Amino acid sequence: MDEIRSGCPINLSVELLGDRWSLVVLRDMMFGNKRTYGDLHANSLEGIATNILANRLKRLVGEGLVTAAPDPTHKQRTIYSLTEKAIALVPVMVQLGAWGAHYLPASPQLAARALLLEKGGPQMWADFRDELRHLHLDAPAPSRSVLAELDRAYEEAAEA
Repeated sequence: MDEIRSGCPINLSVELLGDRWSLVVLRDMMFGNKRTYGDLHANSLEGIATNILANRLKRLVGEGLVTAAPDPTHKQRTIYSLTEKAIALVPVMVQLGAWGAHYLPASPQLAARALLLEKGGPQMWADFRDELRHLHLDAPAPSRSVLAELDRAYEEAAEA
């Protein structure tokens, strides 16, 4: 963060994450397991512009929410990974999604994931954080795949 307006933790969080795209990029990395610039851009539901995506990735790396490493299989590609600092945002993302599902005109398919996470409560969120640690931080594989459960909820809502 460049200039801090106050030491209020809500203000500090909003200054870091309150722009139009940072949480959306983190969402796509968390819930869509998008790890490269190309995946993040090509699969953006909101159609993020290339320059904005590059800027947000650079900012998220600079703030310690994401790391960037060369892809060993493709020398011109970078693999982005969530850090523990970003993975700790899972409960915040769950609450934002649940609030949006309840109070805004969210699509039933996209709301299904948010509502399942809300219903699953803190244990599901902890299991999801463990899965993200496995995917992004090379932690051991958990026995439960919350991502698979979220995908099933989405597919079931799409079929309804």
